[in-house]
Amino acid sequence: YTSKMHKDAKTAFLKMKAAAAKEGFDIEVVSSYRSLQRQREIFESKYNKFTKQGLSPEQAIDKIIEYSTIPGTSRHHWGTDIDIIDANVPRPKSVLQEKNFHGNGPFCKLKEWLNKNAESFGFYEVYTDNANRKGFEYEPWHFSYAPVSIPMLKAYRALDVKATMQAEKIKGSDFFTDQFIAKYRKENILDI
Repeated sequence: YTSKMHKDAKTAFLKMKAAAAKEGFDIEVVSSYRSLQRQREIFESKYNKFTKQGLSPEQAIDKIIEYSTIPGTSRHHWGTDIDIIDANVPRPKSVLQEKNFHGNGPFCKLKEWLNKNAESFGFYEVYTDNANRKGFEYEPWHFSYAPVSIPMLKAYRALDVKATMQAEKIKGSDFFTDQFIAKYRKENILDI
């Protein structure tokens, strides 16, 4: 994953990884840069799964965007955001779950270290557990390299999100109404 990260994010990540190693952690990137095509595969796979389970297209989309972005709107497209775990501990079947990062979870010690140290390397938790934040659910594993991602987000604000989302003809995109897109942009993309 580090081979596809933004070069400045990669440099900062490797410094953070080295510092964590001195404390006994082996930070493993389980997701970083994600192409539009890969995000499309994730989104459409979930869309197919949820609609086959009986959800309406609108319900399926709402369920998907609890944790996954619509292709073309993912911070992972920028190469600045990483999903990380500690490779030094036994790996649970599903690694990216909140319970794994708190209490007695296998990654709780890494999370404590990140809470104290990540910002000193330029990495910030994006989808926090702040009760006032809307949009995507809490992701204690997702960190963003702010020196690059903040300017990216500013540039992103100027884009026509609706045109981007509809041009891709993603499964379910017929249900991306103006109201849905405005809410998604405000709550999922900008409320971090």
